[in-house]
Amino acid sequence: MNPKMAEKIMLGALALVVLLGAFWHARAQDAKTPYPSVASLDQYLMTDRNAEIALARSAAPDSISRDAKILVLGPHGYETAVEGKNGFVCVVERAWMSPSDHPQFWNPKLRGPICFNPAATRSILPLTIKRTEWVLAGLSKAQIMDNLKAALDRKELPPFEPGAMSFMMSKQAYLTDDDGHNMAHLMIYAPLTQGAAWGADLPGSPIMLSGQFQGAPEPVTVFLVPVAKWSDGTAAPTDAH
Repeated sequence: MNPKMAEKIMLGALALVVLLGAFWHARAQDAKTPYPSVASLDQYLMTDRNAEIALARSAAPDSISRDAKILVLGPHGYETAVEGKNGFVCVVERAWMSPSDHPQFWNPKLRGPICFNPAATRSILPLTIKRTEWVLAGLSKAQIMDNLKAALDRKELPPFEPGAMSFMMSKQAYLTDDDGHNMAHLMIYAPLTQGAAWGADLPGSPIMLSGQFQGAPEPVTVFLVPVAKWSDGTAAPTDAH
């Protein structure tokens, strides 16, 4: 074989190996991060306003949600759909309320109905509102986190309020693409602390430490407490299913 031809074949084979390696590396990275960037706005919005109101109300038992204020997501942020009377606010959160390093941070399928009590409405809900405003303004994940840190440093967001909690008891929630896509639970908010101080994640303890917030950058610790019923009163498993 002509030496120059052999050299060309060898270089071509080497280039193919490099290309295939890059292809499989990219595939592996995609598998780890299935949602690498924000999706189009229409994928996060719910076209049926009444359906979003009903989904938001499903976060808590009717005795609470029927008199709660209801927010729905619009093109420019959350807006009031129903005025409330009891100080609670129910809303359907999107995936960007996940921890910043969560692989599903931009998952457009996630729907998290949540109903905040009055203390959480004043001190936790503003975090949802702000994150959402920045997402809709086109900021990157890194920019959102930088903005949050700056806003907290400048005390532009309300301080944590004792007694803050929320209900996440909707049977219709979609919280993850993983097999256990939903779980009826309460969310309890506390100043930044170690999970062990609450007995979280210890054998036999019903309390779980959530990955949300935890000082990254919000100075809040979130605990989950599974409950045995969905908001409609039907039985719910106390672990993800």
